[in-house]
Amino acid sequence: MVALVSTVAYLGLEARAVEVQCQIAPGMPGFTLVGLPDKAVGESRQRVSAALTAMGLALPPKRIIVNLSPADLPKEGSHYDLPVALALLAAMGVIDAEQLADFVAVGELALDGRVIPSPGVLLAALHASEGERGLICPAAQGSEARWASGVPVVAAPNLISLLNHLRGIQVLQPPPPGEVEPPARGADLRQVKGQETARRALEIAAAGAHNLLMVGPPGAGKSLLASCLPGILPELAPAEALEVSMVASVAGTLEGGRISRARPFRAPHHSASIAALTGGGLKVRPGEVSMAHMGVLFLDELPEFQRAVLDSLRQPLETGEVTVARANAHLTYPARVQLVAAMNPCRCGHLGDAALACSRAPRCAADYQSKVSGPLLDRIDLHVEVDPVRAADLALPPPGEGSAEVAARVARARQVQSARLRGTPARTNAELDGDLLEAHATPDEAGRRLLLQAAEAMHLSARGYTRILRTSRTIADLAGAPQVSRIHVAEALSYRRRPPRN
Repeated sequence: MVALVSTVAYLGLEARAVEVQCQIAPGMPGFTLVGLPDKAVGESRQRVSAALTAMGLALPPKRIIVNLSPADLPKEGSHYDLPVALALLAAMGVIDAEQLADFVAVGELALDGRVIPSPGVLLAALHASEGERGLICPAAQGSEARWASGVPVVAAPNLISLLNHLRGIQVLQPPPPGEVEPPARGADLRQVKGQETARRALEIAAAGAHNLLMVGPPGAGKSLLASCLPGILPELAPAEALEVSMVASVAGTLEGGRISRARPFRAPHHSASIAALTGGGLKVRPGEVSMAHMGVLFLDELPEFQRAVLDSLRQPLETGEVTVARANAHLTYPARVQLVAAMNPCRCGHLGDAALACSRAPRCAADYQSKVSGPLLDRIDLHVEVDPVRAADLALPPPGEGSAEVAARVARARQVQSARLRGTPARTNAELDGDLLEAHATPDEAGRRLLLQAAEAMHLSARGYTRILRTSRTIADLAGAPQVSRIHVAEALSYRRRPPRN
């Protein structure tokens, strides 16, 4: 007899069906697990054996073979423990295999028989809903699984209670639905003194999901401005929140099944590697650019990142996804992020201040800024210089406009974009391209003449030209203008200045 239990393998944000087949046959006693398991899956034999021993059950003195089908699909992770244990118990006759036919099972087993959390339960629940099946998962992740509507969830705290539930001796109550976390708003723009140009650029960036680069001396408020961005961004739509939560589920950071409507804000340290930023590693997990999907990726001290690490962002910024290619895996994760970066004008940070600048100025500025490649800078829509804040500015009362007022204007601009782009792949002005760009961002005759003149004078690339049009459309949306005009193009061009280079 061969007992069958359904589970899944995770390939990026895709859950692929896997069938756990268990056979107990006469022969030399042993427990063999096949089907391209990695080390964590291979070690499930010891965890399953220990969990059964904790229940007072012993493995039969026969030849036990467990196959994970399809055999040519690599299997990674500890979530195979529970389906392997259930298949083994069904083959032993402890439970009826027919009871498991309508379920997908995932979960790791502790040595004492507890069913403990494992990454990817939300993806498994969505996969089960597509096949009109139920899900057996750890009790701690039952609320996470309930986000997949219509899926019967059996959330088991331990293996013995799950067996009693399947045999009708005990009833495991359905887990409560996951909660929606209140959004964390970050710092308030009232804390920012002066910096009117930078505040305006931050509002435009938030309204159209544009990339932003702030250049200024230490202490000018670049990091404070970036920390204010979550407070003016609109909340995620329900479908977007589920998409973001799927990434968090695969990464194992979705705790307690709580889903947040706040947009992600990730700020990795400049010592981050390529694998940390774009994804990869031994088990190919999502990187920071995917963890920031539908939100903000903030890179402080931009030139301090390794150049190869920064250049690895060029493709995700353009396509909205990142592909991690390995010898045994080829996975794609979403990476539709808004890049916000901050940097000093030079290594000493005081270029332009004769009293504080180093003796190598202005040569040090060109050397320092050349660490950021031109192609990456070309993908940043808004370049703004953040001037140093004087003591007199700090003594002024808080500005009359804070994050709440700016967030209201941003929300109105986003609503205009949503209505305009309904039924298209684009969600914001930053994603306008091709026919959509021509249909919605073409300026009037005066604006077109100004843009053509500026493109020649500033040597704009085709990408730069496109990004000027996108930014102009956002500025027009903030102004409530139906068409892009000369004044909107002029303001967009004023943010296209790039730092001096070699």
